[in-house]
Amino acid sequence: MPRNPILAFGALLLAALLGAAAFALLQPLLPGSDRARTEAIVRDYVLSHPEILPEAMQKLQEREVGKAVAANRSGIETPFAGAWAGNPQGDVTLVAYMDYACGYCRASLPAIEKLLADDPKVRVVYRELPILSPGSRTAAEWALAAAEQGKFRPFHAALYAEQDLGEDAIARAAAKAGLDVARARAAIASPAIAQEIARNLQQAGQLGVTGTPTWVVGDQMLSGAVGYEGLSAAVAKARAAA
Repeated sequence: MPRNPILAFGALLLAALLGAAAFALLQPLLPGSDRARTEAIVRDYVLSHPEILPEAMQKLQEREVGKAVAANRSGIETPFAGAWAGNPQGDVTLVAYMDYACGYCRASLPAIEKLLADDPKVRVVYRELPILSPGSRTAAEWALAAAEQGKFRPFHAALYAEQDLGEDAIARAAAKAGLDVARARAAIASPAIAQEIARNLQQAGQLGVTGTPTWVVGDQMLSGAVGYEGLSAAVAKARAAA
């Protein structure tokens, strides 16, 4: 065994988690003979258990996401006007990055509603992330205009109920939500909505978001239609960690 058991154990653990590259960084800290012996042990272990590498990468990704969320938490969790639901003083905030052209986002709506109904302490913040189609941007602008009028959720639900994002579909959703259309058009023409979308796109880039829906809760990030069970489990985990 190496002369320093703690250091050797740390080397083995890091190598198991991060692979040979991480271990190579620790080599200068070990005596020559111990370094060679430990390297051989680590190499044999990694070759015999290659499944640890994707697990290690997932752990590393989760750690980096947690750091990115922590560094940008206020911007991520602070809603744009009325683009939120649930308890305004909730102990856990679930942030949903969504695109109106996203079928998986549409399929996730019942899960969000059930979470809001079942958990009186949760707050949901909706973030517009128009990345999937040319119509996504226009839909996001109208949704944010609805948020400024305190009618985000009715518009949100009405537009997802439509089959496309054309002008007629947006007009029908605006009518169902009771929007002041002239006021909405003025809001869309103002800098605030464009700035909000730009912030969301920047946040998504910092977090490594690659699609919608993407969920941020606590220090966790989930991708895809994870369902009610996935969302509620993430909320419970964030609550336990607080």
